[in-house]
Amino acid sequence: MDISKYLDRYIMFTLSCKDVGVNCDHVCNAETEEELMEKAKQHAIEDNHFSEEEISRPETQNKIKSFIKRT
Repeated sequence: MDISKYLDRYIMFTLSCKDVGVNCDHVCNAETEEELMEKAKQHAIEDNHFSEEEISRPETQNKIKSFIKRT
């Protein structure tokens, strides 16, 4: 029996501000990478005072994605 299709629903994506290099204890969790990136973007703008322009830059997005953990 192939259980891999059932395991996907238990995989979470996690991103920590500290891992990215921000002095903040916040950790974002989501079921998809896209959802996680949106949550991280909102948090960075609202709580860490980054501009939407800065967060939306491709190099910033790539840096953030490199710290995402699958758990």
